[in-house]
Parts: sequence; C-alpha cells; structure tokens
Amino acid sequence: LYAEMRGRIKETDMSVPYRENGYWYHHRFEEGKEYAVHVRREDREGAPEVDFLDENKLSEGHAYFDLADFEVSPGNGLVCYSVDTVGRRVYELRFLDLRTGEELSDRIPRTAGGCAWADDRTVFYTIKDHTLRSYKVFRHVLGTDAADDVEVYHERDEAYSCDVYRSRSDRYVIIDTESTLTSEYWLLPTDEPLGEFRVFLPREDGHEHSIYHHPGGFYILTNWQARNFRLMACGEEDSNDRSKWLEVVPHREDVRLEDVDLFRDHLVLSERREGLTHIRIRRLSDGKEHEIGFKDPAYVTWTGTNPEWDTHELRYGYTSFTTPQSVYLHDMNAGTDTLLKQQEVLGDFDAGNYTSERTWATAPDGTRVPISVVHRRDVALDGKAPLLLYGYGSYGISMEPTFSIARLSLLDRGFVFALAHIRGGEDLGR
Repeated sequence: LYAEMRGRIKETDMSVPYRENGYWYHHRFEEGKEYAVHVRREDREGAPEVDFLDENKLSEGHAYFDLADFEVSPGNGLVCYSVDTVGRRVYELRFLDLRTGEELSDRIPRTAGGCAWADDRTVFYTIKDHTLRSYKVFRHVLGTDAADDVEVYHERDEAYSCDVYRSRSDRYVIIDTESTLTSEYWLLPTDEPLGEFRVFLPREDGHEHSIYHHPGGFYILTNWQARNFRLMACGEEDSNDRSKWLEVVPHREDVRLEDVDLFRDHLVLSERREGLTHIRIRRLSDGKEHEIGFKDPAYVTWTGTNPEWDTHELRYGYTSFTTPQSVYLHDMNAGTDTLLKQQEVLGDFDAGNYTSERTWATAPDGTRVPISVVHRRDVALDGKAPLLLYGYGSYGISMEPTFSIARLSLLDRGFVFALAHIRGGEDLGR
C-alpha cells in the first residue's frame, strides 16, 4: 500500500508563480531532494529566473531544518528569512542581499519566525518566551547589533500571543495580539518606522475581530453583536469609537463570515453556508456583487496568495473528494476563471471513476448534520461495501472534503469514505 500511494505522488513539482511588487515568485521541489528551492524573476521581458533561497543547501550539516517564512524588503533588494535547525520552533532571522547573493552579518535569535518590513532598513519581529509563546515585538535596524534592538510591544497577559505583519495596502505595520476569544491590534505607519504604535481598539473580553486597511479607513471583521461575524468600516481616526463604525455586511444567523480579502477596487468575502465555503466578490465603487460557482456537491475553496493591492485578479484554491487541489485565477471585473494548475496524480487516476455526494443525518434534537461521501462509481451504496467514517468536532475546526491521494487506495478496493461534519466544528456557524 505504501508503494502504491507513493507511486501516485509527483516528486518533481513547482508552485504557481505569484506577482509581488514587480517580481514573480515561486518554489520548486526536485526529485530526491527534501526541501524547496525559492525562485524569483523580475516582471520584464527576458528577465532571468534567480534561485535566491535553496533550502537544500541551507539544511546541509543539520539533522533538522525548517524555513518558517521569508519577506522581501519594499525596495526588492533584501530578503529576511527565518530558520530552525533544532526542531524547537524557535527561529533565527537572517538577511540576504538579493542583488549580490551575500548574507548580511545581521542575525537575530529566538524569534517566532515572522517579520515585517517598515522600510528597507527597519524590520519588526516577535520573540518567544520559555513556553514558546510569542510575547514581545522588537524593532531592528540593519547594520546594528541585535542586542540593541528596541522593544516596541510586550504582551504581559499569558493568555495572549502576538504577531506582526505589514498591511496589504503597505500603509501600516500591524501588531496582532490574540487569546482564544479576544483580539487587539496596534498600528504604526510604515513611513514612521521609529514612531510609537497606537492601539486600534482596546481589547474587550470576547471581542474577536480582524482589521483591513483601505485608504481613508479600515474594514473590520467583527463578532461585536454578531456571533457569526459581520463586516464594518470606520475612518482612519475613528477606530476607538464604535459608535462611528458603519455596517457593510450584516450578521446572518445561517451564514458565518470567515474571512475578508481587500483590494483597491474589490472586497472579497469568504463565507460558510450550510457547511460549504463560498467566495463572494463586491465591487467597491457601486456595490455590485457576484459569487464564484463550483460544480461538486461537496468541496472546499479558499483565497490563495494575493499580495498585490492594486489588482483585479484574485487567486483562489479549490479541491473536492474527486478533484485534486487546484489553483484558479479569477478576473474580478469580468467574473471569469482560469485554471493555473491542478495537482498531478501519477498512475492511472481518472476522476471520472469516482463520485461524491452530500447527504444529511438528523440528530435526536432535530438538527441536520451534513455528511460528505465519496466512492467509486461502480460501488453500490446498498449497505454491503466497507465504510470508513470520520468525524471531528471541536475548537471550531471544520473538517473539509479535500482530495487525498492516499484515500484512492481504499476507494479502489471498494471502500466508501464518509466525512461527518459533526457539531463543534462551526460548519453551520457558531
């Protein structure tokens, strides 16, 4: 079985390139090698591809290696990347000059792995305590000793962990500090890297929210008076006064608003209705909306790598029990989709040999619970076939009907696989 499953996996592969700040980025895996090679190419005719981070070379001499993340500087000349060579999930930040290929002498230990550039000389990062909680944010200026880095935020409540990132609009460096049921944000304009962070809205127990900057203000995904979340908006200086927040997308009892992607001209809403994910797109100029359509009865979709702010193209992912993981490009103006890549399954795989469906079971209290089912078309659902039933319901984690290469070996032997979306997973909202 192991050989059969592995024989369906293509080891030499590459990701779909994405554009960010004038460059195209992707990574590739080569047969026989354990790690990825990260590549970029300037967005101009005839520009060569450059391997700028080879994880296979970086891992040499280490029994363990993990590249957590990398962030390219606003001017495209430097990259900050983080590595763990111990397995403790504590990362060292390193810096590479992309123009010369030379490593900078700056190295920062004990970080959480992420970073955010304010400008081409100033970067913010978080460190972990002895329990591996991210609890402090520091500012580092290139060319200075990491021991002299300035602490800009200290999360003293042990129930909270913090992170730092740069807004898609490139206007702010944002500190995000969260506990299980409460969140808080701190803001610093990127053109004031040595300034002081200000709180977006002081924390309030039970208030979960996410913020998205748009010129002149913010959009807020919030559970304030909305257990399934709603979307609101406020002016640049009105974040502390919720009486000035305006409702953009109202709360709905039967729909959970899960995520938002904000672009210059479009608002993208990721929603869950009757257990399935949906992507809805609204044009900001006139409020006109459309939704991306999907063919399978049970599926999962998500917005993908979309770093560009000024674009009408949305990249999203899609998969189902019978559809290998796929990456699409959606034209938000025209409403059209282009398949960029679909996971290749080696061997004699034919999606047409399998079928999926979605059914419902009624709980003793009358609640309808969705169940996603997949089997070969030549297997009858007459109660005689072996069944593998899986379910998990806790912490608000939804189990998704994704494609699985390993599962094919069961289906080809006459198994039926069923995924019960039991309560606790928020498939039907909170």
